Amino acid sequence: MTRSVFIDGAVGTTGLEIAERLAGRNEFSLVRLDDSRRKDREARRDALNAADFAILCLPDDAARGAVDLIDPASDVRVIDASSAHRVAQGWTYGFPEVVGSDAVARAARVSNPGCYATGFVALLAPLVGRGLLPADWAYTCNAVSGYSGGGKSLIERFESDTGIAWRGYALALGHKHVPEMQAHAGLVLPPLFSPAVIPAYRGMAVEIPLPLMAMPGASAPAALRECLADFYAGSRVVQVSGEMPDELLLRRGQAPSDALDLHVFGSADGSQARLVAMLDNLGKGASGAAVQSLNLMAGLDPASGLHLPKD
Repeated sequence: MTRSVFIDGAVGTTGLEIAERLAGRNEFSLVRLDDSRRKDREARRDALNAADFAILCLPDDAARGAVDLIDPASDVRVIDASSAHRVAQGWTYGFPEVVGSDAVARAARVSNPGCYATGFVALLAPLVGRGLLPADWAYTCNAVSGYSGGGKSLIERFESDTGIAWRGYALALGHKHVPEMQAHAGLVLPPLFSPAVIPAYRGMAVEIPLPLMAMPGASAPAALRECLADFYAGSRVVQVSGEMPDELLLRRGQAPSDALDLHVFGSADGSQARLVAMLDNLGKGASGAAVQSLNLMAGLDPASGLHLPKD
């Protein structure tokens, strides 16, 4: 059975990468609007309501507007790649490894996790949920991302100004991923989040430093690693490293990947740890996650069409 998919915002970076992952698959057919109609409200309304699935690759306000165009009687199921609905009631957070594959599979409305939040939640949610780290600690998070996550304007800026080596932003401490980071990691306090952009097209590193000696009830690094390995056991997308390499690298020319790699680094005396997630901001951080949810919602192998390491 072939299901129809309408990507609203299909010409943006996320939309294009979703279409690439669906290309050549007979389980789905893409509903396309030509350039003259893709911003036409009525044409979009018709496409949204006629499709089996709609994937919204739009700015937040436009995503909310797209949802408003859907007839309440329509059977279309929605995946929103914006941050508009990530903590909204009635929406399922599209992180099947954390919320459960069944929850995503049966959902009518799915919110795609943010790229930074994907790494943060993947690391902390199991550890806080199982009581190995306190929920009421004031966590910090440092992260760097490839510039493709900033959309067309940031891509143009980095590719026209090759002298940029590092761009720190969200310096007013109001990054839009913070609410979902707090909510879906089960935290009492919002984390202090420090994101930055580097001159690589894709790739992301998300780090959470842990002063374990000062954290009430915190477990040792080995126990943290064991918990994550057990939580994600059997996942083809999320892998937990059992080693502590001397370095981790993001390369300028990284190939697309929908994998998520987690690391736990600990000091020799166990008093400190660093949790690190490595992922593709356009993969598990955006398009790959959307396709994984789409697969589940359609009753298919969740890894179909994804860029994953060979077994």
